[in-house]
Amino acid sequence: MPDGADAVRLMVTDRLAEVSAAEWDACAGAACPFVSHAFLTTLEETGCATRETGWLPQHLLARNSEGQLLGAVPLYLKGHSYGEYVFDWGWADAYEEAGGRYYPKLQACVPFTPVTGPRLLVHPRADQASIRALLISGLQEVARRHGVASLHVTFPEQDEWEALGKAGFLQRIGRQYHWENRSYRSFDDFLSALTSRKRKAIRKERAKTANLGLTFRALSGDELEVKHWDAFYDFYLSTADRKWGQPYLNLEFFHELGRRMAEKIVLFIVERDGKPVAGALNLLGTDALYGRNWGCVEDYRFLHFETCYYQAIDYAIAHGLRRVEAGAQGEHKIQRGYLATETWSAHLILDPALERAVADFLRRERRQVMREIDYINEEHSPYRQGGIAEEA
Repeated sequence: MPDGADAVRLMVTDRLAEVSAAEWDACAGAACPFVSHAFLTTLEETGCATRETGWLPQHLLARNSEGQLLGAVPLYLKGHSYGEYVFDWGWADAYEEAGGRYYPKLQACVPFTPVTGPRLLVHPRADQASIRALLISGLQEVARRHGVASLHVTFPEQDEWEALGKAGFLQRIGRQYHWENRSYRSFDDFLSALTSRKRKAIRKERAKTANLGLTFRALSGDELEVKHWDAFYDFYLSTADRKWGQPYLNLEFFHELGRRMAEKIVLFIVERDGKPVAGALNLLGTDALYGRNWGCVEDYRFLHFETCYYQAIDYAIAHGLRRVEAGAQGEHKIQRGYLATETWSAHLILDPALERAVADFLRRERRQVMREIDYINEEHSPYRQGGIAEEA
């Protein structure tokens, strides 16, 4: 396989199934399960990310003269801004009030998934810099051909974000809360790193949950059955009804995900007297556990924290994972050991007037977000300063 960008052809496909899983995954790598062929095709083939839902696939491919895939970008032409977690509603409203047409727009991302991971996928044996540059220029060309006002790359890795910035994309910084494994031997070992107040609060929460008569099971691989997905879908719908109304994912998606990616799934199921009452869906990366969806059909105080945060920490420690990413937003995670962490997005604005307005906004927003991250982690960290254990 040649390692440069000579004689490389760029093309677009509206069906990821037209690309073989082996060649796509060779570019995507194994670290982040959400950019895998299995995850993305499951979204498409179950009707979750399609033209009908406002997510028309326009995946960018780079092939050499022999037809080998050297690089790719998961890309969608969108008619709205739902399911993205990097909010541009204000940009859209302002642009349309000024007489512009904000939609459709192009979005390089994983639908419904606020998880940092590669977006400029390059085969490990290809020349990384030249193929990445070719993909970036390809994105710009696709945007021009579609005649869109904007193209957005959301939750890329930091080095991709920097490369996109050098290519003229506007840069945005966001904030999430992640838990880092500092070589803890057990959950109690993790607790010993916290301040006395936070440690006692977590122990109190876990004790109250333990007294509810619930059992917790972490299911993966062959342990996952159709009945578990049926129960979890009810939990998912319950959360969707309470929080945003319209669920993005359907039951077929969860069934297919379990069939195609069982070894990458950790499904925490909570039972009472043998009956499932709550659950949390997590996906496994090579060094991280990614919390995605949660739901409960009965009301139990602190159960969300136990299922989504503490069970995830327990699992990560037991399996030697470096971190837990528990989804978007949520300042309540800080007191439970999760610290503020940067996320990134890059935005190509093709209308000069809109570009000037967004650039000015992002300059001010970046400074504010970085100040907030520093303040949260310095002034509100739940961790002790120094290494001397405190009395419980």
